[in-house]
Amino acid sequence: MENSDVEKTHAPLARRKGGIRTMPFVIANEAFEKIASFGLLPNMILYLTIEYHFDAATGTSILFIWLAISNFMPILGAFLSDSYLGRFIVICMATIVSLMGLIVLWLTAILKQARPPSCDPSKGNCIKPNAGQIALLFTSFVLMSIGAGGIRPCSLAFGADQFENPENPNNERIMQSFFGWYYASVGLSLMISLTVIVYIQNEYGWIVGFGVPVGLMLVSAIVFFFGTNLYIKVTPSKSLFTGFAQVIAAARKNKHVDFPLKDSDGCYYRGNDSKLVAPTRRLRFLNKACIIQNPQKELNPDGSASDPWSLCTIQQVEQLKSLIKVLPMWSTGIVIAITISQHSFPVLQANTFNRHFIGKFSIPAASFGLFGILTLTLWIAIYDRILVPYLTKYTKDPRGIPVKYRIGIGLLISCLSTTVSALVEKKRRSRALEEGLAELPHAVVNMTAMWIVPQYCLSGLGEAFNAIGQIEYYYSQFPNNMASIAVALFALGMAVANLIASLIVKIVDDCSKKGGKESWVSTNLNKGHYDYYWWILTMLSVGNVFYYIIISYFYGNFEEEKVWNEDDDENIKDGNGAIIETAKSKDSPKNLAIN
Repeated sequence: MENSDVEKTHAPLARRKGGIRTMPFVIANEAFEKIASFGLLPNMILYLTIEYHFDAATGTSILFIWLAISNFMPILGAFLSDSYLGRFIVICMATIVSLMGLIVLWLTAILKQARPPSCDPSKGNCIKPNAGQIALLFTSFVLMSIGAGGIRPCSLAFGADQFENPENPNNERIMQSFFGWYYASVGLSLMISLTVIVYIQNEYGWIVGFGVPVGLMLVSAIVFFFGTNLYIKVTPSKSLFTGFAQVIAAARKNKHVDFPLKDSDGCYYRGNDSKLVAPTRRLRFLNKACIIQNPQKELNPDGSASDPWSLCTIQQVEQLKSLIKVLPMWSTGIVIAITISQHSFPVLQANTFNRHFIGKFSIPAASFGLFGILTLTLWIAIYDRILVPYLTKYTKDPRGIPVKYRIGIGLLISCLSTTVSALVEKKRRSRALEEGLAELPHAVVNMTAMWIVPQYCLSGLGEAFNAIGQIEYYYSQFPNNMASIAVALFALGMAVANLIASLIVKIVDDCSKKGGKESWVSTNLNKGHYDYYWWILTMLSVGNVFYYIIISYFYGNFEEEKVWNEDDDENIKDGNGAIIETAKSKDSPKNLAIN
């Protein structure tokens, strides 16, 4: 028998590894990593503005770029794990890198030399950080982003590897149990991050507040490594991203090749055990990637392509087409992702409200994001358990409200969320000026912080409708082996949104302070005009609603699922509505003809 790193098999001997006993290690690793990493973001804008003397616009832009990198890196991590290193190695490396990043950030709080000297912002005597201090801070951000890029795309899939065993009649129940515990741990981790970790940072300072995540990440690493000998470690295979690149390269290389006069079996390269005999006609130029010109030269004796960069399978071509097809719909989610990613300014806003809740207890400014998460969670539970059975009777859709409408409703609610944010900020600013607090940026306005709860709740509700609808739409358009692409697309949308959000803040800051005027996104909220900033986001959101209407109109009924399962023997349709017919008992019992 080979070592534990051989390709996963369902033989009885291989099942000595993995199974239910690995669940505590995998879930504990994910839970502690989530608490450690997500516990830093809510208060980070305060750390940058108070300790590093960045203005609000610069600090927010830095955090947007950090988030963008953190959302881009999982795509690279997924590629490395699927193609070269395997999930176990990537998680191990990423865990260590994340721990290093957290330690570096902790050092910026411990070492006084790592930060500018303390000052009174109201006196205007604050010294900006030097190049070395900025480099140390940014190093911690980059290391944490690299670590997140390895852990986030691999953790769930690695856990599923431990339990997947088709020979076990209880496999489906076991997998469902694992996914349930996994997502429960993620939700609990986020809540702990927004409450316990934020509270520790506020009450005990940055040294303790950053030290706790370091300790949690260290525990996460130890727990994960402790179960090393128990894990099933799947050997990496060819990545889908490599397949996409091969299709593009082959189509470009074969651009002068003529299309066959008739799509028939033998004209296109099917690969081994594939039922598809011809590609669809949409994006027809990509079909040249799978045209067989010289079988003796292009195919090996076993039927495989001698050069996969010159000849691809029909399945590869159709997978790339399905990805290209969803891109316009994917683009409609960028603006709402910008509004969802507004973590910094709301924290600064909450910091100026009266946050006393019961007695002397004061809700941390960074903990108000919990209202959004609770709204999202409660809505999902109510919708799935109560509303779907009722709505299905009227919509005839097993999912209740069709995906197209859920995505659109989420966009509309997002518009309402930014509108409420603008109105509340206008009210807060007016009250601050009436109370003579214009020159006191950190003064507390005589308004309860409950004023900002509705905007968080609306943001969470909009995300529940739109984000889940997006992912569900991607899943309906992709084959099973592209499920990871659905999640990657959503992360990519968040990354692009973070970059655009950073650009918006930069443009608003530069344009509004021309002529010596106070910036709309000034560090002093009472002098700035954050209500104008929210109105800009509202206008973008409204424009995006009309853009979505246009895109969805041209898409028509994009609820239709595309069935890719090679083992299904039933009539299905492609993205153009063309019938993919089954021939169970005809000349080619395993072939499907695409008309």
